Amino acid sequence: MLATPRKALQMLAVLAACGIGAAQAQEYPTKPVRIVVPYPAGGFNDTLGRLAAKHLGDYWKKPVIVDNKPGAGTMIGTKEVAGAAPDGHTILVVQFPYAANPWLYKNIAYDTQKAFAPVMLAGRSPMLLVTHAQSPYRSAQDVLAAARARPNALTYGSSGAGSSNHLAMALLESATGTQMRQVPYKGSTPMLTDLAGGQFDVALDLLPHAMPFMHSGRVRPLAIAAPKRSPLLPDVPTAAEAGIAGYEVSSWHGFVVPSGTPKAIVDKLNTDLNRMLHEEEVKKAFAAQGVVPDGGTPAQFRSFIDGQMALWKKVVSDRNITVD
Repeated sequence: MLATPRKALQMLAVLAACGIGAAQAQEYPTKPVRIVVPYPAGGFNDTLGRLAAKHLGDYWKKPVIVDNKPGAGTMIGTKEVAGAAPDGHTILVVQFPYAANPWLYKNIAYDTQKAFAPVMLAGRSPMLLVTHAQSPYRSAQDVLAAARARPNALTYGSSGAGSSNHLAMALLESATGTQMRQVPYKGSTPMLTDLAGGQFDVALDLLPHAMPFMHSGRVRPLAIAAPKRSPLLPDVPTAAEAGIAGYEVSSWHGFVVPSGTPKAIVDKLNTDLNRMLHEEEVKKAFAAQGVVPDGGTPAQFRSFIDGQMALWKKVVSDRNITVD
């Protein structure tokens, strides 16, 4: 059966769009690409951005630069990318706050769910329950038993209200029916320094942050909030093994671009970023930081982000968490 004139025109339009998309991807990038990292230099997000810049630059034989834009809980750099041209020449490194900030802050200058197109989930850094070396708590169950016996008596450190380790502890309290008292700090390093000095009882923090304090013997790990044990800490049980079923929390890392970026360019970025994860230099950098690589498709990353946003919306709402 011959197609009607209208259907024939529609088919031609689809084929033309596919041709344009393929041409765009073949020509891309046509100018220097900027990877915006909404954090200061140093730390894994900066490392991830620089690894991506190096390897994408090598693949494309075009300049790729890292632009650190820290501030306002990552919202300064994120806002800048939300307003960038949707042509693949501006990429944003995203992490845990990307999914939590919409529920913590009012009047954000962009719509996280509409302003960006996910590209790839690069990896996850699991949270670790730790205590200080002189602590009487030898296991996660010791901590939970003490917290149940004396509600709001045990203290835990955080990097500040609304931080990943604050929300992770709020989720732990909800999952275990416990109540502990937060001691907020301005960042992980001062918080872990005071934990090492016995200024409070426990903390949940990222494995890369806690590693130097564990290596010095001043901080003791109790459980890791991951589906399996870390090769870096083979003797530390998972949360499930420690009796906290279903508790898995990580600070994740990925890449997004402005919404409206052509699908062919998003797919090219996805393919090349997945390729990057197989480079020996990248695998070693991830392993050294205790980051578990992921990879996958843009659709898979979209689903992951949606799940994270739903989870932290519920935690923030249920626990009435504010950042004021």
